[in-house]
Amino acid sequence: MPRMGRGGGGGGGRCSLLTMIGLGFLTCNAAFAIYRSCGEGDLASVGFVLAAYAALLLLLHSMRRFERAGPGDRGRLKAAVWGLSTLLTVMFASRVAPLMPPAVGVAVWAMAAATAGGGFWAFFVN
Repeated sequence: MPRMGRGGGGGGGRCSLLTMIGLGFLTCNAAFAIYRSCGEGDLASVGFVLAAYAALLLLLHSMRRFERAGPGDRGRLKAAVWGLSTLLTVMFASRVAPLMPPAVGVAVWAMAAATAGGGFWAFFVN
């Protein structure tokens, strides 16, 4: 089975070195965040990191499947990609908005809604 080139493209089943480095960095970052949160007794943050990590891995997997799918198989994968990206957007907005002044928090939620709406439009309407 051929390997993917340095640009990340190709039809092989393997990931490029750059993709593996990125996933390794993501995994280490998540592990450090979980370790720090456990040390502080913050189980809500541990749950957030685990959920965000799982959602991001599922999103990357779904995007890869979407890129390789035939025209007839893309509808369900579009919904999965949009749903996971919207989930991540809402998760991060819910953590950032409370830390901001109220007007900026409203702007964070407005941008999250615009991102979700724009993604829906791009995937399903356009």
